[in-house]
Amino acid sequence: MPNSTDKNALTDLTVAEIRDGFRGGAFSAREVAEAFNANVAAAKALNAFIVETPEKALAAADAADRAKAAGEALKPLAGVPIGMKDLFCTEGVQTTAASHMLEGFTPTYESTVSKKLWDAGAGMLGKLNLDQFAMGSSNETSYFGNVISPWKRKGGDNAALAPGGSSGGSSAAIAARLCPAATGTDTGGSIRQPAAFTGISGIKPTYGRCSRWGIVAFASSLDQAGPMARTVRDNAILLETMSGFDPKDSTSLDLAVPQWEAGLSSDLRGRKVGIPKEYRPDGLNAEIAALWDRGIEWLKDAGAEVVEVSLPHTQYALPTYYIIAPAEASSNLARYDGVRYGQRDLPDGAGLQDMYAATRAAGFGPEVKRRIMIGTYVLSAGFYDAYYTQAQKVRALIARDFELAFEKCDLLLTPTAPSASFALGEKQADPLAMYLNDVFTVPASLAGLPAMAVPGGLDTQGLPLGLQIIGRALDEQTVLNAGLAIEERAGFVARPSKWW
Repeated sequence: MPNSTDKNALTDLTVAEIRDGFRGGAFSAREVAEAFNANVAAAKALNAFIVETPEKALAAADAADRAKAAGEALKPLAGVPIGMKDLFCTEGVQTTAASHMLEGFTPTYESTVSKKLWDAGAGMLGKLNLDQFAMGSSNETSYFGNVISPWKRKGGDNAALAPGGSSGGSSAAIAARLCPAATGTDTGGSIRQPAAFTGISGIKPTYGRCSRWGIVAFASSLDQAGPMARTVRDNAILLETMSGFDPKDSTSLDLAVPQWEAGLSSDLRGRKVGIPKEYRPDGLNAEIAALWDRGIEWLKDAGAEVVEVSLPHTQYALPTYYIIAPAEASSNLARYDGVRYGQRDLPDGAGLQDMYAATRAAGFGPEVKRRIMIGTYVLSAGFYDAYYTQAQKVRALIARDFELAFEKCDLLLTPTAPSASFALGEKQADPLAMYLNDVFTVPASLAGLPAMAVPGGLDTQGLPLGLQIIGRALDEQTVLNAGLAIEERAGFVARPSKWW
């Protein structure tokens, strides 16, 4: 454990290490906050933050130090500063969803998830960049500019790489040691894919575990908050605080929050791990396939039995998702009309309809407009049954596939993404190629199941690759335990070389 004079080492600590070191007197909460604030200030080149809030991190740290000095009971996250994805409304701090539409919007209320974290003693380092309205897989759709991954390819290739999306600011900031952990949201893979791209961990809990109240909506039946951090234990710690029933969210589950950290165990004896045969298509990246095979061996070494399972409707998951998610987005984003809040464009002599059109044209980026148009089309009177109704039927079949698979096993192991990170701009001209980044993550989202990404190693270009663990509904514990088993055996300690 570093001492109070070892400023650089403080930012290498995990959430658990900061929590325990602060309690043990190895350093003060202010020293930790100052160290991370300094890293944030020095990393403008990554564009990970939209708003920096060093004063809030210091205020929470000072409160923790005062409580400790007074001998008071310390809050669960006392002394721990984190990053907040700029999709969570934060009272008195600009919340933009990385859009021009909400630029300058300062909420007068706090999202349920962020309030839980602040009440637990966490401090806010700032609001993290993301794909606009959480729509994207590379963090290139943000109105405030793309986030740049802290990772670089080996061999002198200096291309700027994507940190994944939509939670790319969160993943980049954690990998670069700008924060020890951050919040993310996952609609079709937006926690798991960026975690895999940047060599960190992240978990999407069961749909309804974390309240959606105060989170800017994308697709309401899919959106789910979750933590992102460098270790499985840190994810368990954060998830315990973030979860819990919220009467303000009609989809919130009225269930007690398990003690996931206390239940962590990498002993998987008696557990069966399913390997979906449909996730190994012809042309699967050889390095992804090799990592998957290593992951299977790691789980066997942890005591698990491996069985093959079938998820026959997997091939329909991506088109199903890209009907349902845009349909819900077109409905949710109808509220941005220039009347009540956010951007307003009112040309001279314009009427109400002109104001609507001008505001939405200026306020939304190309990807958001694309998804609104797709969603409006599939919900239109002539096509609702042909597209949206059919997609909902297929969604039910996909969920049923998982139910049948879990009659044979306790969890599933798959790749997280079909490749390592790619260069910024590489897929921008081809939306379909970009959408394929979600091919392994979307099925669990459609079924509302808990799923986690854990780093497994580096490819031949020196870039992180991740494995995905999918569990039964409400069985985050088994997912976390399998993640811990992989984490211990993979021994992933690689970090990006600092260039920013």
